[in-house]
Amino acid sequence: MIKKTFRQMLVTQILSAMTVLICMMIDNIMIGRFLGVDSVSAYGLASPVLLIFAAFGSMLTAGIQVMCGKTMGAGDMDGTNACYSAAVTLAVSVSVAGLILVIAFTGPLSTLLGAGVPSPDNDVFFLTKDYLRGFIIGAPAFISAQIMVPFMQISGNRVRLVVAVAFMTVFNILFDILNVFVFHGGMFGMGLASSLSYYVAFSIGVVYFLKRDCIFKLRTKAVTPRLCGELLKYGIPTVINQVSVVLLVFVLNKILLGLGGNLAVAAYSVISTIGSLCYCFGSGIGSVSLLLASIFRSDEDRTALRSLMRTMISHAAVIDSAVIIVIQLAATFLVGLFLPGNPETKELAARGLRLFSLSLLSCAMNTTLKNYFNGVGHTRFTEIISFIQNFLFTTIFAFILSRSMGTDGVWIAYVCGETLTLLIIAVVVWIRNGRISFSADAFSLLPRDFGVQEKDCMEMTIRSAQEAAVASRSAFEFCKTHGENDRNSMLISLCVEEMVNNIVQHGFKRDKKDHSVDIRILFKEDSRIIRIRDNCVNFDPTKYVELHRTDDPVAHIGLRMVMNMVKSANYVNSLGLNNLTLTL
Repeated sequence: MIKKTFRQMLVTQILSAMTVLICMMIDNIMIGRFLGVDSVSAYGLASPVLLIFAAFGSMLTAGIQVMCGKTMGAGDMDGTNACYSAAVTLAVSVSVAGLILVIAFTGPLSTLLGAGVPSPDNDVFFLTKDYLRGFIIGAPAFISAQIMVPFMQISGNRVRLVVAVAFMTVFNILFDILNVFVFHGGMFGMGLASSLSYYVAFSIGVVYFLKRDCIFKLRTKAVTPRLCGELLKYGIPTVINQVSVVLLVFVLNKILLGLGGNLAVAAYSVISTIGSLCYCFGSGIGSVSLLLASIFRSDEDRTALRSLMRTMISHAAVIDSAVIIVIQLAATFLVGLFLPGNPETKELAARGLRLFSLSLLSCAMNTTLKNYFNGVGHTRFTEIISFIQNFLFTTIFAFILSRSMGTDGVWIAYVCGETLTLLIIAVVVWIRNGRISFSADAFSLLPRDFGVQEKDCMEMTIRSAQEAAVASRSAFEFCKTHGENDRNSMLISLCVEEMVNNIVQHGFKRDKKDHSVDIRILFKEDSRIIRIRDNCVNFDPTKYVELHRTDDPVAHIGLRMVMNMVKSANYVNSLGLNNLTLTL
């Protein structure tokens, strides 16, 4: 079930990661084709501001994934709603403040970004200034759309995400065409077109959060400075990652200006845009891994975390290897979408893109691992990886290699930086484990006393009524081998049989999809826990029993019997899965 859930989440997460970048790529194509090389340079110089806002949105998103992973894993909906309320408050406050500041100081900001000072012969300054003003109008929708993604993933509302991305892309193309051929709005119009497309995506997504059946409830009274601080704290590794990228872009723009002038910067702008789109595959895998790792860590599920490690690494290897092959074959075509009429810049960008793409596989591995490490609590390690991966190593190699290899040295610096980062991660893992090992267990970096020992845990996946009967017998035998008396062993066996049969009989037949039930029985020192997870339609047995109380002694007898014999029953629906924890 973990692999299936991972794949289902991955598609929407990758598309969601592309939400902003698709608009940026479309803008870059339209700017390169219709507004000229100076406009492409201005767009590249403005990109650090775009990345700063993306960094804050990503910071909130990561904090949401970690905090909600913990609360949803523990079945704490009050904590989840408090996290949701704090995220909304922070998103609105920061986006509005950022909008006001950028509009007020657009001129000095453009100069700081490298666009020079305003003068009649410096078109790049005015073009950069215009684009920033158009883009910043969409800041509230831009950040709000980002934080919607993890909440919609948690609620299993993935189709709406895909629809929002599709509509955003279509409308961005439409608005860009109208700007170029009808309104002639220049760079301001290009920025405004992106802003309007963000509002389209936001409008589609926000409908779910306004529905009565939305599992998240806005509770402004639950928002406290401590809660906001905690939410931001868990997102610090991501913001370090994004700020490092901003610094890297700033430094490499300076290096490239000295090596090849505006043509080199324009080529880098194209490579960065295409590269950022390629990064979405690795960041999508990493984002799914972060959320799942947080939930499984809260569940103290060592087996699930090992399975997650194997799944995310294999997906990163296969997907990004395919991306590298595509880039190598289609580099000239892709660059031609942005720079159709400039042979010199086009050739420079195509060569650079091929060299840069060689870094994508190690980059995907690094991104996936550091997100997983953040999810299981290795926050400081994640922060270090983010800095050395996205700024330190690449910058050092760029300074060194560009002296002898020119612009080629800048692109190769990405390959060297990512490869060295991956080697550093492996060395740290080997030191922590005391041996060289490439196993999922070694790279999981879990404490030796994490969760229950394998001998104290029984796990099964059930896909039919016959397998449910087998699970019931296996549960009885498992309990007996752990010293339980016949009565307690029979009670646990009965709980498994009743709950799983209820899911098979009523959940499996609701549609024609493939369904399964995962069972875990945990023996702890002071308790016996049964955890049941299925991928059927939403069903909360604890509420069902409360809502259907009756004097009929045989009505819903199976559910009532189970609820009466357990010490506590906790239900939560997360990631589109029903999760029930029974403590005896």
